[in-house]
Amino acid sequence: MIGELGERIATLVRSNMLEIPDFPEPGVLFRDITELFANGPAFKELVELIGARYAGRIDAVAGLESRGFILGAPELGLGMLTIRKAGKLPGHVIGVDYELEYGTARMEMHPESVHEGQRVLIIDDVLATGGTANAAVKLLRQCGASVEAVAVLLELDALGGRSVLTDVTVESALHL
Repeated sequence: MIGELGERIATLVRSNMLEIPDFPEPGVLFRDITELFANGPAFKELVELIGARYAGRIDAVAGLESRGFILGAPELGLGMLTIRKAGKLPGHVIGVDYELEYGTARMEMHPESVHEGQRVLIIDDVLATGGTANAAVKLLRQCGASVEAVAVLLELDALGGRSVLTDVTVESALHL
């Protein structure tokens, strides 16, 4: 099903996505979008479409580890904020713990990279349970940023991630 980011972005994602059964464990169907990153013309068009959608509405892009970095970094001259898994960033960081199916995890960032009132788009490849995206929203708001939206290429509807993100706009290209 096509999502809020529109038909053309959905087509780019769908036509450059591989489905890999039993990865990372038996019974899981992994949707791999690395082919989209490798397809220069398609990736360029994707970045331009996302940039045009949010032009004038955001001051920075926050990419979530790790494919969100690839999606966020080229966003038309805007600053790139990195939100990483615990222990990956040097120096002073702040963090938020979140629940996983099998325990907890932590996302961290450098608070000095965010400016009070900065309008930020959070971007990632997939929205599954919503834990990572929700932790990113909390981190950015803790730093004084205004989270304008969470944008993802694929949303796995059965895992309910959107329901965790109750007070932020969520936009996806494809609902699976």
